[in-house]
Amino acid sequence: MCIVSCVQFIIVHDRPRTADPCSHASQEVYEGEVTELAPEETENPLGGYGRTISHVLIGLKTTKGSKQLRLDPSIYDALQKESVSIGDVIYIEANSGAVKRVGRSDAYATEFDLEAEEYVPLPKGDVHKKKEIVQDVTLHDLDASNAKPQGGQDVMSMMAAIGKPKKTEITEKLRTEINKVVNRYIDQGVAELVPGVLFIDEVHMLDIECFTFLNRALESSLSPIVVFATNRGVCEIRGTDVLAPHGVPVDLLDRMLIVRTMPYTVEEMIQIMSIRAEVEGIEVDEEGLQALGEIGARTSLRYSVQMLTPARIIGETTGRTKLNVGDVHEVDELFFDSKASARLLAKSEGYLK
Repeated sequence: MCIVSCVQFIIVHDRPRTADPCSHASQEVYEGEVTELAPEETENPLGGYGRTISHVLIGLKTTKGSKQLRLDPSIYDALQKESVSIGDVIYIEANSGAVKRVGRSDAYATEFDLEAEEYVPLPKGDVHKKKEIVQDVTLHDLDASNAKPQGGQDVMSMMAAIGKPKKTEITEKLRTEINKVVNRYIDQGVAELVPGVLFIDEVHMLDIECFTFLNRALESSLSPIVVFATNRGVCEIRGTDVLAPHGVPVDLLDRMLIVRTMPYTVEEMIQIMSIRAEVEGIEVDEEGLQALGEIGARTSLRYSVQMLTPARIIGETTGRTKLNVGDVHEVDELFFDSKASARLLAKSEGYLK
C-alpha cells in the first residue's frame, strides 16, 4: 500500500470540518470561584402576588482577592443555564454579560469519592482583568451562520450568528467572502487557522472530474492536511484511457509526498491476529495463531481476520472454547480468498455464465 500525503487540500463544495479558524479576542472579564450567589427578589411591578428578581449578588474569589458584584437579572438566567453553584469557577464578560462555567474549584476535589466533574485551580490575579478569549469554529459554521448575515461584520458578530438556525443555500460568492474575512483576520493576528486532517481511502476510485476539481482546490490557503491511500500501482485514471501511477494524474502527484509501506511479515500477522482474537473474546492456541499468520501471508490479512468467526463456530459445535489448528484449516478448506477465487474463474472458461 502506498500512502500519498498531500499538504494542501480543501473541498470547497461541502466545506467539511477540516479547517478550524480560532479567534483570539482580549476582553474585560470578571473571573473567580463563586463564593456567594444570592438573587434578590422584589414585588412584581406588574402587580399580582408573584415576585420578581431585581438583581443578583455574586461573590468571586481569586488568589489575589475577592469581589462582590451586583448583576442584572438577565445574567442570573445565564448563570442558571450554565448550572453555576457555589464552588464553581466561572468568568463573566463585562461587555456582553455572557457567562462561562470553567469547572469546579479543586478545593472541592475531595468532596465526593466519585464525581464526573472537571476540577480547575483557583484563578490567579485580580477578579476584574483582561482575558484572551479563544473560540473555535469551522469554515462550515461560518458559511451556515452567514447565509443570512445579521448584525455587524466583525469577527465577534460572525461568531454570535453561529447559533441561529438557517437553511439558506450557501453560495460560492458567500464562501469567497468568508474566505476573504478569515484571511484578513489571520493577517491581523485576530485569528489563526488550525488545519485538520482529511483521510481519503481508495483514491484510485476517483474519476478525472474529481481530480480536476481537487487540483483547483489545492490552491486554497485555508486547506487542511489530507492523506490519500491506495494499493494500486500503475493503472488507468477512471474516466480516461491514461495510465498513471496509483491511478492519480501526474500533475496532482507532483503536489504530494509518497510514503511507501512494506507488507506484514508472518510474525507481525500472528501478533495482529492475537490482538484481534483477544478483542473479539476468542481463545486461540499457539498453533492456531501460527496457521492464521501463514494463511494471512499467503492470501491477505483481511481474509485471515474473517476466518476467526467461522473457526469459533466450528470449535463451539465440537464443545471446545479454544480454537486449534484443525479449526483454522477446516475453515480454509470451506472458503476461498479473493486470489484463489480469481484463479478458479480464470481456469473455468464460461463459468458463471
